[in-house]
Amino acid sequence: MSCDRSIRRDTSNVPRHRESTLGRQMLTRLAVASWLLGAGVLPAQSTAAADAAADTLAADSLAGAEFARDSIASMTVGIIAGDRLVWTHSYGYADMAARRLATRRTVYRIGSITKPFTALMLLQLVEAGKVHLSDPVERFFPEVRTVQGLPAGAAPITFLQLATMTAGLEEEPRTEGPFWTGPVSTWVSTLVSALPHTSYIYAPGTRFSYSNIGYAILGAALGRVAGTRYVDWEATHILGPLGMSRTRFEVDPAIASDLAHGYAVEDNGSVTDTLAAREARTGRGYKVPNGALFTTVDDLAKFVAFELGHGPEQVLPRRVLDRAFQGLVASDDHLQVGYGLGYMARRQGDFTWTGHTGGVAGFTSAMYFDRASQRGVIVLRNATGGKATIDVAATILERLVKDAEGTKGQRAGD
Repeated sequence: MSCDRSIRRDTSNVPRHRESTLGRQMLTRLAVASWLLGAGVLPAQSTAAADAAADTLAADSLAGAEFARDSIASMTVGIIAGDRLVWTHSYGYADMAARRLATRRTVYRIGSITKPFTALMLLQLVEAGKVHLSDPVERFFPEVRTVQGLPAGAAPITFLQLATMTAGLEEEPRTEGPFWTGPVSTWVSTLVSALPHTSYIYAPGTRFSYSNIGYAILGAALGRVAGTRYVDWEATHILGPLGMSRTRFEVDPAIASDLAHGYAVEDNGSVTDTLAAREARTGRGYKVPNGALFTTVDDLAKFVAFELGHGPEQVLPRRVLDRAFQGLVASDDHLQVGYGLGYMARRQGDFTWTGHTGGVAGFTSAMYFDRASQRGVIVLRNATGGKATIDVAATILERLVKDAEGTKGQRAGD
């Protein structure tokens, strides 16, 4: 299953007018502040704790209401402010049959949120001088020449085109075969076997075209550039330095007991775990750099903090990361959606945000953030389909960002 690129959002609970929103926020802050003062928690001269408490109350209310739409499986939500996870809560069951509740230690699959990690590897290798964004991929990964249908006279695809979804490739191989199964240890050979069954649908560099196999090609080529296995580089140069100790490309004994069980909610409301269980047994085939990671809310929050610019510098210098967020490719005709170096951007009215979503059999996820306000939201769910969705992440983030803007404006006027 590919990630949900439309990023739909229910705005029924979002006030239409900014003034009324800020008014409600101020009332909430005053109520929370009064409670904290009465409890002896908050100094009278400060509202910082009240602001934070109001944000968490709002997030809990929004996320809880969303989960309650069907109360199937579980949902774990986290809020990031600056360099840390400031709040998290889990709803429902990581395993419905065993009645095992979800917690912050629950491990979820995050699908296409793997792509930002692959893009980060590209930025690291560019910064190290081992490759240029404009280099042809075939220089390091000649197998890409077996992809079918490159328009006559078109230049070979580049690393930048793969990373920004402008290489002109179709989303998946057009022929279903053994490409969707197999362990992580053999993903590169599985990818190579899938390439002759993959085609260009546009001339490279001419338009956006979301491609899972394109990101797999990117990961394989980066492994050649680095001179090491893609998964080993990610573990040594990204996951390790970021302290993401419970993030894996495959389940091992250290995280197995906390793994969420994946479910699918059918159109008729029935719930099944067949597809998710089968994929857990058979592997994802070539879909490793584009969608194989398992993680927790605490671990993924460390990556969001990094994306917000809080290092560590050994992973990537802040100046390089900042520059990476300065370019976007429009991915729809209405300029509502864009794609950068491994991240999505979305505009809804006067609100914009960045991040990525993910979806695999039995799991959906969202990782959204706003670099200007230094806020981020994570939603992890071990179900596909149904009434409850990960779209609530955008609603929560909008609340946090506009709340932060309102607080900043109020303090500037004091």
